Amino acid sequence: MSTEEFKVSGGDVLNTIKRVIAEGNVRRIIIKSEGGDTIVEFPLTVGAVGFLLAPILAAVGAIAALVAKCTIVVERRDGTKSSSHSESDIEA
Repeated sequence: MSTEEFKVSGGDVLNTIKRVIAEGNVRRIIIKSEGGDTIVEFPLTVGAVGFLLAPILAAVGAIAALVAKCTIVVERRDGTKSSSHSESDIEA
């Protein structure tokens, strides 16, 4: 399992989560505060699509409204090496 970290502002949280899910192989998504405390953690299953993701995306949208900056940690199933991204690395 590999992990990636994305440091994003509140307004970019939802778009980043959607993009990461669309890329596939996501096992778990963790949203952390600027201080490193876990705000919320979402396990994702292989078959999670459409209506199953709607409650997760709604919760992410609510969290995005409350935080100025956060870190999104993505656990993937594949063996790719870990990486870290900042806002400037992420396409809007």
